[in-house]
Amino acid sequence: MNVDLSTRYLGLTLRNPLIASACPLNQDPEFLLRLEEAGAAAAVFPSLFEEQIEFQQQQIFGLYEYGTESFAESLSYFPELEDYNVGPTEYLRRLRAARDAVRFPLIGSLNGMTVGGWIQFAKLIEDAGVDALELNVYFVPSDPRHGSEEVERRYLDLVTAIRKAIKIPLAIKVGPYFTSFGHFARRLVDAGADGLVIFNRYIQPDINLETLDFFPNLALSESYESRLSMTWIAMLRGRVGAYLAATSGIHSVEDLAKILLVGADVAMLASAIYRHGPDHFARLEAGLKSWLIEKDYASVQQMKGSLSRENCSNPEAFERVNYMRSLVAYTSKPI
Repeated sequence: MNVDLSTRYLGLTLRNPLIASACPLNQDPEFLLRLEEAGAAAAVFPSLFEEQIEFQQQQIFGLYEYGTESFAESLSYFPELEDYNVGPTEYLRRLRAARDAVRFPLIGSLNGMTVGGWIQFAKLIEDAGVDALELNVYFVPSDPRHGSEEVERRYLDLVTAIRKAIKIPLAIKVGPYFTSFGHFARRLVDAGADGLVIFNRYIQPDINLETLDFFPNLALSESYESRLSMTWIAMLRGRVGAYLAATSGIHSVEDLAKILLVGADVAMLASAIYRHGPDHFARLEAGLKSWLIEKDYASVQQMKGSLSRENCSNPEAFERVNYMRSLVAYTSKPI
């Protein structure tokens, strides 16, 4: 039985719904080729950070030496990830080299949280030949004086500014912690987002009890973490006019099938690549094909969204009813 694994995301027709999410590995053209050969439908190039751009701009304007004693320690905060700590000029050179090396769609990534001069780099990333741009907003609103409207406005202003700067499709990657995420998602689309990447993982620091210092402690995702994006994609499918990408916790064919059933257009993988390598895409593609045949689906398009809220006979299953049933049904005995 022939099945059609293709899907549409950000206006692009993809061979399957598997995308390599932004990670440092994706800056290597040879690694991108391995992903393409293994069956990845597209890849997101690692992010160019607002801080990298602003740091280079400070150097250009002669601010690098001024006040060095006051901010020298902060220079150590830039990432040291396999020579990934590069300035914008080198970053754009590597992006162009990656674009020239592969045939599948390459999505650029810009990571920032304020409107400023760095936004001009969205156009430079577009000029490097990428097929779309992903805006990754990582912002922790820790100041209790800032209300929800002020926080949301920061995101909306960013999307509006970058939408004006580029012509290629734009996706925005955000976290889940908003007062009313469904309403906020619609505002992001109205501001110019063509796609929503759900969700960004907040990286919590750990404490070294010997030195009494905070330190970064990044842990790879686990399958259970996909439930949050699964729940929200199920509720948003058909209710916002945007492509939906699921990220975090997608490792197995079962994870992939669930995320598509609730309405995701694509699944984005990073932790799975670190655990299993590029060849995992071939296993997932073959596994998805087998699953579709077993369940008598002719295509990904046919299955996509069949268990979303709009197609569910009991929409409340995604909301309070599921909460109550989960608590009542849990019968594990205490130790």
